[in-house]
Amino acid sequence: MGSSPPEGRHLREHAVGVGRGRQSSPGTLGLNGMSTPSSPTVSPERFAQGMTFEQYVAYLSTPQNLQRESTSGLRVDRSAFFRDAFAQSQLSTHQAAALRWLTAQPNPPARMLAISEDWSSDCRRDIPTFARMADVGGLELRIFDRDGQKFSAENVPSRDTAPDSNADLMAQFLNHKNGQTFQSIPVCAFFTKEMEYLYHFTEYPAIYDKDRVVMQHIRAPRPNETPEQTRSRADREFGELVDSPFWRIWTSATVDEILSALHRKAVLGVV
Repeated sequence: MGSSPPEGRHLREHAVGVGRGRQSSPGTLGLNGMSTPSSPTVSPERFAQGMTFEQYVAYLSTPQNLQRESTSGLRVDRSAFFRDAFAQSQLSTHQAAALRWLTAQPNPPARMLAISEDWSSDCRRDIPTFARMADVGGLELRIFDRDGQKFSAENVPSRDTAPDSNADLMAQFLNHKNGQTFQSIPVCAFFTKEMEYLYHFTEYPAIYDKDRVVMQHIRAPRPNETPEQTRSRADREFGELVDSPFWRIWTSATVDEILSALHRKAVLGVV
């Protein structure tokens, strides 16, 4: 996957826009003990309103996207990054075989609904990977922005306050953890061809301990640092992490986590 520039957003992406943890099957406890909502419902017509990956990449460079509010300042045109990341993204032989096995089962995954914002490092890591999964598995992928013109600082989104957003979709995939609620992204929800909900992935794979590695280590102030020194060092160190082999390991783990969840759904009937 291509490299990503350090970001100046500091804590805001994590604390408000992108929450912590992942979610599992609806109406149950997830893998890490979080409660999850009832099954999301998305009509075929609403799904069709999303962008293909090619459309999403083209959209990223348009004034329509670049003029939207970001976590910190103006947005950057990241269309080339997403295009290059997809070109470099590959599934392993075993991952591709597992995906094809899943799509050959009764009521298989056929449609993928992703919620993204290009300022999110997790979205930049995983959206191109979702597109590669769709390509290899013959699934239909549609991508939606999370926010409208304004960055959403709400824990629970609403079209009453953001009528130009996709709050109706995001509200169905909120991340509930430790008594708090987050609009964590990316979301990638899997549906059958008839739009029966199967499973959704949120933000990052379990083996990427973002809370400790990023928030409590990289972005935590060091002794005698000024706030500006902390921001500068943290952005540099986070950029180095994104360019490291570990980022590629976590990218692959996203695929493994998704395939494993869909396998459980196929053989056990629950995630």
